[in-house]
Amino acid sequence: MKTISKILVLISLFAFTAFYKKVEPVSLPQFQKQTQDPKNDTLYIVNFWATWCKPCVQEMPFFIAADKKFSSQKVKVIFVSLNALRELPGVEKFVSNKSIQNPVWLLNAGNPNDWIDKIDSTWSGSIPATSMYKSGKKVFFKEGSLTQPELEKIITDKNQ
Repeated sequence: MKTISKILVLISLFAFTAFYKKVEPVSLPQFQKQTQDPKNDTLYIVNFWATWCKPCVQEMPFFIAADKKFSSQKVKVIFVSLNALRELPGVEKFVSNKSIQNPVWLLNAGNPNDWIDKIDSTWSGSIPATSMYKSGKKVFFKEGSLTQPELEKIITDKNQ
């Protein structure tokens, strides 16, 4: 009986780690280096969100679906959480519960007033917000939610 209990514990630990998604804290320079490399012609679609933002959570499936739809092209969807660093365990739990397979970063850049303009000078800071980068340049920014058709059209237009 003890052997069966040990096996069940090992199986449940494996199942937890298999579905547990690590969320990587990144600084603003790390974020910029990864998404804005002039030598990289991948279209990076960056969705800024937070676990407590209902519109953000509602549009996440659109980004996941777009990532799958454009998977044969040089398109990469990255979710960037704007939750506080102390909320990292909750963000990781959220991502795991939603089975999000895309890269998820938590932006650890300090006071938003110091970095929001570096993302886009028109951004008030509200979320959701989406930015797209290709070949080292920002090619799109929108503050507010996107619909599935809007997102797919923008990706098609920007990935040409």
